Amino acid sequence: RNAPQPSREVVLRLTGQMGRYSWSLNDRRFGTEEAIRVREGERVRIRFMNETMMAHPMHLHGMFMELENGAGDRLPYKHVVLVRPGAEASVVLTADEVGDWPLHCHLLFHMEAGMMTRFI
Repeated sequence: RNAPQPSREVVLRLTGQMGRYSWSLNDRRFGTEEAIRVREGERVRIRFMNETMMAHPMHLHGMFMELENGAGDRLPYKHVVLVRPGAEASVVLTADEVGDWPLHCHLLFHMEAGMMTRFI
């Protein structure tokens, strides 16, 4: 597959505290965050940086993410990418589905506690 290189990188820090049970993205809870906005057809890299001590399975509705796994252009399609505690994961995607899509931790109690944003 000869997909074009991403035009830009979006850094999404997975933040929060288990003690206070507050989860967020880039230190902002859902409803107070800025949505991620891309152009139709734009190819972007999302770099998930997990700053917490818990694993977060990050889920994007509406389109596939391609996990950058070090295997060249053989990137597996994923709807959910597990980001281990203190680790990073990088995906690329082509924004080929127009809409306002949820991007959130698939542990629904983390999502409800604030670890969610909109991918438009």
